[in-house]
This record gives sequence, structure tokens and C-alpha cells, in this order.
Amino acid sequence: MSATIPGPDGRPRCRWCAAAPEFFDYHDREWGFPVTDDTRLFEKLCLESFQSGLSWRTILAKRENFRAAFAGFDFRIVAQFDDGDVARLLKDSGIVRHRGKIEAVINNALRTCEIVETEGSLAAFLWRFEPEDDDAQPQTRSTSAASAALSKELRKRGWKFVGPTTVYAFMQAMGLINDHAEGCVIRDEVAKARIELRRPS
Repeated sequence: MSATIPGPDGRPRCRWCAAAPEFFDYHDREWGFPVTDDTRLFEKLCLESFQSGLSWRTILAKRENFRAAFAGFDFRIVAQFDDGDVARLLKDSGIVRHRGKIEAVINNALRTCEIVETEGSLAAFLWRFEPEDDDAQPQTRSTSAASAALSKELRKRGWKFVGPTTVYAFMQAMGLINDHAEGCVIRDEVAKARIELRRPS
């Protein structure tokens, strides 16, 4: 089976785009392009944790609702959420109403503040786990040595809902690796963006 399918313009895209029409835009504009903005990185870690056990289509459809519910994923604001906010969020039908995951976002916001304090930025911390060499075929696994190492360090620092599979999906999406399929028209664009990226330090 081919790793790609024709996109709306007839050019090849990663096969997973076939799962939903809205995936093509997300794939072409976001997935795999490197991100160094702390807010976007925090948001994606949160959304990946919410996805656990669900489909990305569900989360993507609710993404704007999540942003509204969690103050645009400004971790400094979310870190101040209290029991009243948890109760509010559990009544919000626009998001995934899972107490453990909601409380994890608040906890992880606090942990993000700690990382920014000690490491300078969340981006600087996360990009240290970018693998130097990775010869694995794209989209042939759900974890890696790098995602396991990052997951372990995050959990050591008190983060929740950040297992190796969740972290690997995060690394794929935020461009810490280029996991676009061979032959996908976006793969070279992502490769170029990664070459040009100024890594945070």
C-alpha cells in the first residue's frame, strides 16, 4: 500500500489525510513544521493528552473550543485555575470533559512555569530532545527513543498524561522530527523549514 494519496490538487500527501477532509489543510499548513513558540508547544502537548483514547479529528474539531476554555493556552493564566475552573470546564460541552485530563492541563501549566523559570523557555527544554539521527521510515512507529526520553523527563518533573506515544505524536506535529511520508509534497517543505530553523537555547 502506498504511503501517500492524491490531495485536492492531485499531488501526493501522507495517507492519513484520507481519514477526514479537514486533515489536508492541517497537514499542509501545520503538521511537521517546526514550532518554537512556548504557547503553541504547551497547547499541542495538552491537545495530544486530550486525544489519548480518541481520534485527532475529534480534537481538531474542538480545538477553538479548547482555546476558549483554556485562555488561549496561556500557561501562566491556566496555572492559576482553581477548583471552580475545573467545575466550569466539566460543564463545557465544547471540549472533552474528562476530569483527569482537565486537571492535568492545569498541573502541566504549573510545571511549564517551572521549566520557563529554570530553563529559559519551554521551547529550549523541549528542543533538546530533537533526535540527531533518525533513520526510521516515516510513520512506521508510535514511539521512539527520543519520545521515551522526553516523556520520562517530563514525568520526572511532575507532568501528567505525557506517555511516550503522546509525546511522539507531539514531536511529529511540532517538527522535532520530519515524519511526512517519502513522496509527500510537504516533506521537502518541512525539511527546508527545519534546516532554516534557529533552535532555541
